[in-house]
This record gives sequence, structure tokens and C-alpha cells, in this order.
Amino acid sequence: MQITHFGHACVLVSGDRRLLLDPGTYATGFEDLRDLDAVLVTHEHPDHLDTDRIPALLAANPAVRVGDVPDGIETVEGEHAVIHPLLPGMANTGYLLDGRIFHPGDAFTPPPWPVRVLLLPVGGPWLKIGEAVDYLRTIEPELVIPIHQAGLAPVHQALHHQLIRNLAPRRTQVEVLEHGVPYTL
Repeated sequence: MQITHFGHACVLVSGDRRLLLDPGTYATGFEDLRDLDAVLVTHEHPDHLDTDRIPALLAANPAVRVGDVPDGIETVEGEHAVIHPLLPGMANTGYLLDGRIFHPGDAFTPPPWPVRVLLLPVGGPWLKIGEAVDYLRTIEPELVIPIHQAGLAPVHQALHHQLIRNLAPRRTQVEVLEHGVPYTL
């Protein structure tokens, strides 16, 4: 199985199926993907769903409909983390892929059971890095892959990644993926 990070919250999980998650405005390189089995979106903010590029992606993958959840994928329903109480709330769906890879979207809702791989948001207007560390320490995956970092300057990305490395549970490996390069599990 492989995971490819296309920036921010957008990842491709390839194995028996090709699942694209959160192809948003801050992601690049996903537009030319073919043979997708599903496009899953955690919520409708533009950084997770680029409505300008999705039509061409779907035209190139005619069997796919955004939001159709294939068998073997668990959804974890919840609310988007609060950015500010004066802003309206929004539903958020986390995705547990094949019982072992969890993409929480913009929330720290726990998966229904222990997972092998956690795609961990590390930046955003709703996120404090200490909360991300606490979430990681609660989940205790074998592997954590930082995502949701496009709004951070490179120096802050490096700082957040270092904090994740230093404060992760002892058994957890931290892997910062290179953009567009498949990582084999």
C-alpha cells in the first residue's frame, strides 16, 4: 500500500483501490490522476474541495462520484473544529481506510479503534499544535504523517514537524512525505 501527499490535506491511498482524499485548493498534482475508485471529502471548505478542478478530475475518472464511500471504509461523523464561536459550524467526516489509515479532516475526533497510520493535521486557523500533539498521543499509531500544513511558513512547518517527532509516543514513527512521491507502507 502507498500513500502520496499532494499538499495540505490531499492524499492518495493506493493498494487494492485508489482513494483520493480532500483534493482542495492548496493541493497540487492530483489533477492528472486516473483509475481512481473514490474521491472522499471530509468537508466542504475550499482547502479540502476545489470545486474548479474537481469537474475535470471526475470527467477523467467517470466511474467516480465525490462522496460515494466504497465498502471497507468507515466514516467518523463529527463537527469541524471551532475556528471562532462567531463563525458557523460545519459537519466533518473522518475516513478510516481498510481499518488502518485514518484521515480526520479538520477535527480531532478519534477513530473507532486503534489505527496503524494517522494523517495528522499540523496547521490551520482552528489548530493549536499542542492539541495536535495531544491527539497523536491519544491515538498512538505506529506511523504518523503530518498533513494540513499549507498555511504555515516553511520554518513553522519544520517547527511543527520537530514538535511532533519529539513528543510522539515512543512507538510512533513520524514520516514527513515529499510532495507527490509515493510512500510505501
